[in-house]
Amino acid sequence: MISVILCAGKSTRTYPLTVTRPKPLLPVVNKPIIEYQLSALSSFTDKFILVVGYRREMIMKRLGNVWNGVKIEYIVQEEQKGTGHAVLLCEEQVKGRFIVVNGDDLFSPEDLKRLSQQMRPTALVKEVEDPRSYGIYEIDSDGKVRRLVEKPKTVFSHLANIGAYLFTPEIFPAIRNTSLSERGEIEITSAIQGLAEQSGFWVIYAEDYWLPIGYPWDLLKANAFLLDRMTGTKILGKLCEGVHIEGNVFIDEDTIVKPGVVIEGPVYIGKNCTIGPNCWIRPYTTIGNQCRVGQASEIKNSILFDGAYAPHQNYVGDSILGEGVNLGCGTVTANVRHDGQTHKSVVNGVLIDTGLKKLGAIIGDSVHTGILTAIYPGRKMWPNTFTRPGEIVDRDIIGEEFENEAKE
Repeated sequence: MISVILCAGKSTRTYPLTVTRPKPLLPVVNKPIIEYQLSALSSFTDKFILVVGYRREMIMKRLGNVWNGVKIEYIVQEEQKGTGHAVLLCEEQVKGRFIVVNGDDLFSPEDLKRLSQQMRPTALVKEVEDPRSYGIYEIDSDGKVRRLVEKPKTVFSHLANIGAYLFTPEIFPAIRNTSLSERGEIEITSAIQGLAEQSGFWVIYAEDYWLPIGYPWDLLKANAFLLDRMTGTKILGKLCEGVHIEGNVFIDEDTIVKPGVVIEGPVYIGKNCTIGPNCWIRPYTTIGNQCRVGQASEIKNSILFDGAYAPHQNYVGDSILGEGVNLGCGTVTANVRHDGQTHKSVVNGVLIDTGLKKLGAIIGDSVHTGILTAIYPGRKMWPNTFTRPGEIVDRDIIGEEFENEAKE
């Protein structure tokens, strides 16, 4: 069976993290999303087809042409004409039944395997609290689709389309017969509605997890979920005398943990890191490769991309530090509002409610902060920006080179 992964999108909602990388390369527990998908699909896949576009060279360099013995073929979607168009590009490469998944979410391997065993066109669905943000299915008692509506204004169902499908070649004429959306794109959901009306389309329930990555803070949720599934402690690096470890902790090769460090799992620490002395790594933290967490720093429920430094008296809570970030001495990320309300964050120029009562900073690649910088909750710093000593970051900081992207 062939598995198609849709990886071409630009993903402006996850800026500033995806200004410098495609969304499928965002890391969760020190591994990019796309590798979780390849692993989940590999047990029943004979060949992968990746539809790539935005910063495709980064995906191709990371994965190459073979992954764990399974061939990877790349198809370039030069223009972003929608998910239906992306699937249509694969028509000549697939025969018979094939799997399609969105390249920016995390799916349970067990659910994908169940999907692959279906003999008729089928989608995975999951019940959600607020269906207005998703494509929503109305189905018969046997799981046959009556209709699929994107972001319905009137709630008629809580069954969300989660972006994982088993298609047959019938989908291709359905796509060709699909009208363009208001955005001028061919949506796969519209093609599914057409297929449901013509020859039938079905759903099965996802019984395990689905972790959608719609916004930067969704990485923190996915990271915590997967860390909770980590069992046992494994230390491949070096622990100095005076290190205290509780809970499930993984420390990779060539990492040194110096005296006075306290690590409370679940925590994942990558390769070639220096941790300590005298710092506190709190639960649900992932620290990437070549990172530094130093004297009197505290990291809690956060993700540090490769090469990120919090080396001197830093507090990093409920935050994401991009690749090559360097926090000046005394830089802190505030993560709780005094009024106890949920945090707001600007996405594509609109202030949205994250629904989170704890959220720190989202910091893009190669940001440097001056000493004693204080960052308000939910604020973003875009790649290559910086702060001066003592600066208070009470709004997003966007460098001149990315002003156009910030307006998208």
